[in-house]
Amino acid sequence: MSDKSGTPDDGQKQDDDKKVSPKKRPFWPILLALVVVAAFVAIVLVIALTPNPDVWTDDAYVQVHYASVSPRIAGQVVAIASDDNDHVQARQLLVQLDDRDQRVSLATSQATLDRDRAQFQDALANVGRQPSVIEQQSSQEASLEAQLGLARANRTRYRNLASTGAGTQQSRQSSEADTAQLEAQLAGARASTDAARHQLDVLKAMADADRAQIKADEAQLQQAQLTLSYTRILAPLDATVTNRSVQLGDYVGPGGVLMSLVPLDRLYIVANYRELALRHVLPGQHVRIHVDAYNIDLDGVVQGIPPASGAIYSPVPSNNATGNFTKIVQRLPVKILVAPGQDLAHLLRAGLSVETTIHTGLADVAGEQAHTSGRVIAN
Repeated sequence: MSDKSGTPDDGQKQDDDKKVSPKKRPFWPILLALVVVAAFVAIVLVIALTPNPDVWTDDAYVQVHYASVSPRIAGQVVAIASDDNDHVQARQLLVQLDDRDQRVSLATSQATLDRDRAQFQDALANVGRQPSVIEQQSSQEASLEAQLGLARANRTRYRNLASTGAGTQQSRQSSEADTAQLEAQLAGARASTDAARHQLDVLKAMADADRAQIKADEAQLQQAQLTLSYTRILAPLDATVTNRSVQLGDYVGPGGVLMSLVPLDRLYIVANYRELALRHVLPGQHVRIHVDAYNIDLDGVVQGIPPASGAIYSPVPSNNATGNFTKIVQRLPVKILVAPGQDLAHLLRAGLSVETTIHTGLADVAGEQAHTSGRVIAN
């Protein structure tokens, strides 16, 4: 019988066959990973070191200069012509106040003016009549002077006759009395003429006073008309009504806010950019405005760079003269105007948050400022 069991040499050979010699790992995956990492680092360095002509921020909001509607006089509200979200035109009625008191004052002012105008006409008539009175007094004075001349001649004649015995003593005395009486009448006539002349000056002064009073009455009448017009509270501009607080029957006073008017065609954007991002920003540069609420893009233009950061207007400004000072990069509120002629711009509402991207083109702001005496960042 043959021996089927293997020899020791055969077993060792089988064990060696079972041991597989290890293969070398390929090097290309490591190389590919290094290439990817190097490319990523290169891209990051390019992005970080290459100046970006576009500056972006999401700290931006839609703003508007709205008008607060307030009464100029006190009164009770009798009608409200507009409600929240109504679009009103300029000079359109918003609120009507009770105007009965103002109409009575207007009627009183008109009556006073009419009375003083009549008095003024009477004063003018007196002024026009006074020259005739003066002329009449002058004529009477001339008549008395003529009579006095005759009386003096008679007195002289009678004196001569009495001295020669041809005339009576009674005739002489009568002529002297007539002369004295006429002299007194002439003096009175001259005084009356002077009084009439001075009376003309008095009448002219009275007419001037009446004229001034008429001007005062006309001013009072205009004030009454203005006060009456204040009972009709009108819209100062084309806008949309919001924040209405007045109710029918309210008694309102001057300065109380009844409602607000928001002119939606005058909306603008305030974008708070970090000061380092404004290195190349100039007025007039194009801006892309992304509206978060509607996921739309609008065109805008930089209106100007503000003269101060928001921290300047803080009620409690920071005091940096301390030992624990920490430098904080400031933000400046850049005003951006929405370009006209965009239908989608009608969707904007004050207070909406937006994202803005200013296309600066890497403008050399410092270089331009160095060659001009004006302010290149102020519009």
